[in-house]
Amino acid sequence: MERMVILTGAGISRESGLDTFRDEGGIWSRIRLEDVCTPEGFARDPDTVDDFYNKRRRELSTAEPNAAHRALADLEAAYGNMTDDAFLLITQNIDDLHERAGSENLVHIHGELLRLRCLNCGATPLWATDCQRNTPCPACGQPHLRPDVVWFGELPLHMERIQRALERCEVFVAIGTSATVYPAAGFVDEVSGQARTVELNLVPSGNAGLFDEVSYGEATTIVPRFVRDYLAENLL
Repeated sequence: MERMVILTGAGISRESGLDTFRDEGGIWSRIRLEDVCTPEGFARDPDTVDDFYNKRRRELSTAEPNAAHRALADLEAAYGNMTDDAFLLITQNIDDLHERAGSENLVHIHGELLRLRCLNCGATPLWATDCQRNTPCPACGQPHLRPDVVWFGELPLHMERIQRALERCEVFVAIGTSATVYPAAGFVDEVSGQARTVELNLVPSGNAGLFDEVSYGEATTIVPRFVRDYLAENLL
């Protein structure tokens, strides 16, 4: 099996009922990202930021993984026991739908909705309910919790592991991403000439012209089809 890196964005979770961000009618068409996704917004109005993420957690609690999530878990399972990142799923999403579908070899480059981060002690507890300004940290007891997500102006997570996987990958697949947020939008450039590159998306992304192969349509249709075809070619 070829070394594979997969990048997923909000488009893969859209059919699970979760809002995308940059599409027409998406979250950023209704809410200013500066108010809820920047350190400055949190410092200025933490209650508004907490309310925003509390709503996202409640929405996530009723969402379920879809056929695209499950297909990627099946693809990972076909790789068997891995001692290194022969297969790595990088998600820009902060939801846990990949995990619930069965994916294990994955990283959340933008953090996780179901974790908080304590600004006092650095703890990152799992968290599925609402968080308010007076909510105490379960580790230190201090009420200094924020969402454990990467806001604009902050450094993405797991970059060393991601770079190692990109340097060695032979197939790179981008799914459901607008290709407007860096560094993830630049990954296809990094592997160009080294890896077979594939875009699976509802519509062409901002850097669709950089991919060797493209396929457009609903994620629940095109992702399972890609996985089925890839496994048929590589497990003969």
